[in-house]
Amino acid sequence: MDATTLRSLQAPLKDQYRSAPESAVITLKAKGTLDDSSIACKVETGRALAVAGLHPATGGSGLELCSGDMLLEALVACAGVTIKAVATALEIELRAGTVSAEGDLDFRGTLGVDKEAPVGFRAIRLNFALDTDAPQEKLDQLLKLTERYCVVFQTLNHKPELAVHASKG
Repeated sequence: MDATTLRSLQAPLKDQYRSAPESAVITLKAKGTLDDSSIACKVETGRALAVAGLHPATGGSGLELCSGDMLLEALVACAGVTIKAVATALEIELRAGTVSAEGDLDFRGTLGVDKEAPVGFRAIRLNFALDTDAPQEKLDQLLKLTERYCVVFQTLNHKPELAVHASKG
């Protein structure tokens, strides 16, 4: 896809969102089913069934997906799509590239071993290795805009309003 094609696909959407801002607000949903035979949750991904379970550092077998890994995978996927879209729009040629994310967890918090240890990632690092001839100032702009428009990155960077509910079902 080139910049012209991308702009032609996005232009009517941008016009619609400018004229009717409420049409830009969409609720994405995810659903999972608690496994009745093990400590796992079956998540419907739209493409397949992902079974998440305990990480081996918390007593899991390692056979199921770790939700922490899934979070990093979502970040990598979103950042990868975003950097490709931004590069296309800016007409920066990316011949190839990789996106990686790594995050540091202290499982003492998750297991309640140490009340001072945080539950969740204490640091996440997102890295891009790009095969391009673009000058550094273009790469800096590409990274700045990718960071700005990556939904998962921005969600992690600016804590959204959260709510938790439970009901008998």
